[in-house]
Amino acid sequence: MNIPTLPQTARALLAHTAESTLIPCPTQSLPNVERLKELTGLLKIILFPGFFGNACADEKAMTACLDRLYSLLDEQIYSGLCFAGREPSPALLSAAHTQAFISRLPAIKRLLATDVKAVKDCDPAATGYGEVIFCYPAIQAMLHYRVAHELLRIGVPLLPRIITELAHAITGIDIHPGAQIGDYFSIDHGTGVVIGETCIIGNHVRLYQGVTLGAKGFVLDSDGLPINLPRHPIIEDNVIIYSNSTILGRITIGHDSIIGGNIWQVYSVPPHSRIVQKKATTTAFIDGLGI
Repeated sequence: MNIPTLPQTARALLAHTAESTLIPCPTQSLPNVERLKELTGLLKIILFPGFFGNACADEKAMTACLDRLYSLLDEQIYSGLCFAGREPSPALLSAAHTQAFISRLPAIKRLLATDVKAVKDCDPAATGYGEVIFCYPAIQAMLHYRVAHELLRIGVPLLPRIITELAHAITGIDIHPGAQIGDYFSIDHGTGVVIGETCIIGNHVRLYQGVTLGAKGFVLDSDGLPINLPRHPIIEDNVIIYSNSTILGRITIGHDSIIGGNIWQVYSVPPHSRIVQKKATTTAFIDGLGI
């Protein structure tokens, strides 16, 4: 058997093929996932002072946390801009993006406080706001989403998707950073929830595990590639969607509606709708025969 040497294997791995040219090797430094994990951990300390790590209970301690955050974020935004390759002066733009994001932290904190209250108020099993902050996967997912969404709004490439995917890996909740989600948003349990890029979700909306807010199909360009158009649902205020329901396409679920469990919904419904399954049918089987 002719076993290739390590240098031969290395050359083969680095060689360009017809397929590999579609995935070029980046020439610039990439965002660092471990640094981004540190960054999101630091944001937990900053946005929920007193709950995680350094208490940040006084102005001096909070300023020190923000200084570290600035350094980490500026570095990672710079790498993201270099990777995207669209900016002639990534160093100047990364500093501007970092300053803009940090100025928005009080607004992010306010939104997260509404999410904590919504989760606590919708779950009689929760013993208090502290338990919700410490233990509930929805809050971790929403912290990552709220941060990533603001970065995306500012114009930061790549980082928002990495940050939401870090939460997805931990919680099983998949929220695209491009989705628009209002105040007082709650997810109960959370595993398997999917919220697509162009979703618009109002205030006081509650989802249960396994809910999909997805696309029904794609519009293709002349090359057969999907065009990024609005394709996900609009969920108006005060809507509840129960477990394992799938809502697809650019449809609207009117305010104050309830979507029951295990529903497949591809048409808009007016406000105050109640969408439930048909009544279950009981069938007797003989000699063990059946489904």
